[in-house]
Amino acid sequence: MSVEKREFGRLPDGTAVELYTLKNGRGMAAEVLSYGCRLARLFVPDRNGKAENVVLGHDTLGEYATGHDVLGAVIGRFANRIAGASFRIGAQSFSLVKNEGENSLHSGPGGFQDRVWRGGAAGEAAVAFCRRSPAGECGFPGNLDAKVTYALTDDNALELTYSARADAETPFNATNHTFFNLTGDARRDILSVEMQIDAEQITEADEFLIPTGKFLPVAGTPFDFRTPKAVGRDIGAAEPSLRRCGGYDHNFVLSGAGFRKAAELYDPASGRRMQVFTDLPGMQVYTANSFGENVRGCGGVPLKAHHAVCLETQFFPDSVHHPEFPYKNLKPGTAFQTRTVFRFSV
Repeated sequence: MSVEKREFGRLPDGTAVELYTLKNGRGMAAEVLSYGCRLARLFVPDRNGKAENVVLGHDTLGEYATGHDVLGAVIGRFANRIAGASFRIGAQSFSLVKNEGENSLHSGPGGFQDRVWRGGAAGEAAVAFCRRSPAGECGFPGNLDAKVTYALTDDNALELTYSARADAETPFNATNHTFFNLTGDARRDILSVEMQIDAEQITEADEFLIPTGKFLPVAGTPFDFRTPKAVGRDIGAAEPSLRRCGGYDHNFVLSGAGFRKAAELYDPASGRRMQVFTDLPGMQVYTANSFGENVRGCGGVPLKAHHAVCLETQFFPDSVHHPEFPYKNLKPGTAFQTRTVFRFSV
């Protein structure tokens, strides 16, 4: 079990970005960047003991620092979408940047994913990142102090713990936007990877992926992953939202409460299995439906649609406009904490 640190690069203003490498004694290693508090590489053994990188990332800081890259990043203050790029707290209205039509996606430019965090070892194979999001950043009220800890365990789990405090009421909904490819080869798609999700419903969304407030049962639809099936089995179904998105980009309403299993991925070719555990109510499933032209991953591999899947544990999209959703703004003097675990086996 170890933590190593080195400089990964420098931003144009000279700010140094650090890379922390976490290792356990069972062949796993995680590389985490202070820029965007992001998981850059994750090496996991296959059934033959061969460790390969199972997440998408880049080779250089410049590729991450484009202003719109979210590979492996912690997203905040509010992940996913906010309708109209605005919200109200009491009688006061707050405006965000409109970066997806009339709406805000991932809090717009300048969110957690575009900031350098302060890192430091936090255990035998753990690193903690902290930063203060000042009042007014991305349009959000109040100073917010956030902390994210990555810990690699001796039973091959990567644990993410998020905590936050604010000095004024503010929306808060952080997630991790890692793109998983359990095949260990970013040149291969993930359509044959089997996925299981503990969810009976999804949130209905309009053409702009904004929730309507209704919940739709998954039974008998392409969104039914209650028993494992290949990601690609129904991805091309003649279902309007799948056609519109080019694949899955949907919020699943996770069953149960408290810290529990939410989902599972299994790659039959490599034997790698990943279980996802969380205490959050929702999970946005995104099958990497598009990448910008000439975007490349580690080793210069061109990134292509459906070559990864994101399992973003979070509160439901646009929760600030839906009091019926299981969500409340972060209040001053109140500590917030949540945990998501990705556990690997063969």
